[in-house]
Amino acid sequence: MGRLLTFSTDLQSNLLKTWLRRVHLILALASALFLVNLSVTGAFLVFGKDIQAWVNPQYWSVSYGKGNSEQSVPLPVSEITKHLSQTSASSIVFIEHHESPFRAWQIRLADSSYVSINQYSGEVLLHYQYDETFYGFMMAWHRWLLYTDGDARPLALLPPLASLILCIELLLGFYLWVRTKHRLKRLKVKWNAKNKVRLMQLHNVLGVYSLIPLFLISFSGLAFYFKDATQQIVETLALSQIQTPKQIVIPHSMLIEQQQKTSQAARLHTYRLDKAVASAEAALSDAWVYRVYLPQSEQDPVKLRMRMPAESHAYSYSWSNPYTGDVIDSFDASQTSLATRVWNFKYSFHIGSFIALPIKFIWLFLSLLPAFFVGSGIYIFLKRRVKRSAKFKSPAKAT
Repeated sequence: MGRLLTFSTDLQSNLLKTWLRRVHLILALASALFLVNLSVTGAFLVFGKDIQAWVNPQYWSVSYGKGNSEQSVPLPVSEITKHLSQTSASSIVFIEHHESPFRAWQIRLADSSYVSINQYSGEVLLHYQYDETFYGFMMAWHRWLLYTDGDARPLALLPPLASLILCIELLLGFYLWVRTKHRLKRLKVKWNAKNKVRLMQLHNVLGVYSLIPLFLISFSGLAFYFKDATQQIVETLALSQIQTPKQIVIPHSMLIEQQQKTSQAARLHTYRLDKAVASAEAALSDAWVYRVYLPQSEQDPVKLRMRMPAESHAYSYSWSNPYTGDVIDSFDASQTSLATRVWNFKYSFHIGSFIALPIKFIWLFLSLLPAFFVGSGIYIFLKRRVKRSAKFKSPAKAT
């Protein structure tokens, strides 16, 4: 009776493993092109901005120093707006700083175009559309497969679905490895073995060792599309709620009648931008300024998006009154709940931009793994098909 039960259990286990292998294979074949797309474009994006600055330094790099011909202090916001008004009629949405003093600042305009500007001289280096740059092109390929229909992105759901499939595939592959006998011995690669055996061993070894970081990279990618669902998961695991900064508007009672103009260009003459920026910076004095958002209506404050020392990316904010220059409020994201800090970490984690530069090289390697898993998996599958076909044909030849 005991042997019968053991046989039945083994049979069920083998049937389950066989079924899961087929699911593993079907999902890989169905999503192969999209997984390879995510893998390759994701790898380019790890160093995407560095690549475009290296290829076209005249558009993205600036001189920095203390000599007479080189400046070391960026122009105030008011001066930058004056320089830009001479070349563009479109109003400024935000001015984006760069951590490196050798990189140009980027300005987003109301017409959705961008300007690369020398923050020390005010010289406009390039006026461009986001997806016309190398980084923007790769991002568009990575997130919506380059296809747009007006403002709509009909294929934008496919990359996150591929990320979801990758999460499932990683878990399936890990389960299949756990259920095998002598699984620890399978975490070795015999480099002198045949191509099929060596690829299978690499497939298994890299899959096991990269499971956690690759799963989390894929999950963090899902958060950009399936925001509500992933937020609920983070809140459940972190046992807290995600906190977001409130919307700040200037009440009509604080506005002076003659300052209620109809356009940003007209209102700029009444703004005290430099004082407003300085006040907002002082509210979070230890923070690095990432973006300066200029008012788009008479009730909009000057908004600074900032990064506190304990943050990996800029999720803190400070607001000030553009007419008086006085600070209104601030939001220190480094002092928020655990769920908020985990949620805010997703961007830096997804692109490998945390701790130090070596992390980016590790992320570059991890980004290419899905393409390797797809290629090696299909190669192993085809080799098995050829081998099975040969077995079926050999008896026929013998007769």
